[in-house]
Amino acid sequence: MNQIDFSQRIIQWQQKYGRKSLPWQQDKNLYKTWISEVMLQQTQVATVIPYFNKFMRSFPTITYLANAPLDEVLHHWTGLGYYARARNLHKAAQFIRDNYQGEFPQEFQQVLDLPGIGRSTAGAILSLTLDKNFAILDGNVKRVLTRHQAIEGWTGEKSIENRLWALAEKVTPAKQTDIFNQAMMDMGAILCTRSKPKCNECPISQDCLAFASGTVQNYPTPKAKKKIPIKHAFMLVLSQKDTNGQIIQLKQRPPVGIWGSLWCFPEFANLDLCHQALQSQEIENYQQTLLATFRHTFSHFHFDISPVLIEVDQVEYQQVMEETDSLWYNLQDPQKVGLAAATKKILTAVNKIKEKE
Repeated sequence: MNQIDFSQRIIQWQQKYGRKSLPWQQDKNLYKTWISEVMLQQTQVATVIPYFNKFMRSFPTITYLANAPLDEVLHHWTGLGYYARARNLHKAAQFIRDNYQGEFPQEFQQVLDLPGIGRSTAGAILSLTLDKNFAILDGNVKRVLTRHQAIEGWTGEKSIENRLWALAEKVTPAKQTDIFNQAMMDMGAILCTRSKPKCNECPISQDCLAFASGTVQNYPTPKAKKKIPIKHAFMLVLSQKDTNGQIIQLKQRPPVGIWGSLWCFPEFANLDLCHQALQSQEIENYQQTLLATFRHTFSHFHFDISPVLIEVDQVEYQQVMEETDSLWYNLQDPQKVGLAAATKKILTAVNKIKEKE
C-alpha cells in the first residue's frame, strides 16, 4: 500500500464529499469537539445533533458544565444512553476548571488523563481541532482498515487492536491530519457502512483487498456471540395526587453501576417484596395495577421489567421527601433530573393512564 497515495485519495474525497456542516464543526474549538466526540461514542450522528445543540446552549463553556449539578447534566443526557459518559464529562470538566483554569488542555497526555477519554478520543479532539498529528481508531476507522487490508480477527482482541493502531499511524499523514481523520470517520459512516457499503464510490476500493475478493461483508470479524442472560424485576411505582397534580416516587441510584446517579423506581425480585416495602412505609390502603412487562436491553444482558402501579389517596411523605435519594416526581410539572430510559417509559405509561381517567 502506498501510504501517501492512500491518504491523499481519502483527503480529496473528504474535500469533495465529506461532512462539513455538523454543529460541532462550526466555530470549532476543543470544548465542542470533546463534547461531540463523547456523544458520538456508540451513537449515530442524527441522534446526537439535537442533544449536542441543547447541551451547548445549557453549558456553553467548560466552567458552566463544571459548576452545574450532576442531576442537570444527566437530565440533558436522558435518552442518549451509556450514562457513564455524562458522569465522566462532568468530572473531567471539574478537573479542567480546577487544574487548567477552565481551558481544555492541548497536550496529548493531559487529555488522555481526563476521565472517560481514551487514546482514540484524545487523538480525535486534538487532531480535528488543532490539526495535531495523532491517529484515531474508532469503530468507523476499524471497519475501513480491516476491509482494506482484509484483517481477520475480532478488533477487540489486543493483538488485532495493536495491529490496527500501527496501521492507522502508518497511513495518517503528517499534514492535513484533521481532514484525513474526519474523512476516515465520514467514510465509515457514509460509504464503508456495516451493511450495503457503497464500494463503487469509495476512493480506496481500487486496492481494497476485501472488495477485490468479494468478502467485504466478512469484515470486521464479529465477536463470538455469547448467550445474553435475562434478568427480571418488579418496579414499584408509588403514585398519589396532591395539590400540584399527580406525583410519583423515584429513588436515585448509587453513583456507580447501571443507571448510576439516575432517578429510577425501586426494584424487587417478586410482588411479595413490593408489598413488604409498602408495609414498611405503613401504606396499607391502595389500588394496584400491573402494567405491561417490557424488555430493556443492555450491552451484556436483557432486563425484563414489570412495573407495579400503586395508587394511594394520600401518604405522609414529608419524611421521604427529606431523604437525599428520594423525590416525588410531578407528571404535570416534571423536575429537571436525570432519568433512565426505562423510567421515562414507565412514566409515559402512567401518564397515559391518568389522561384517560
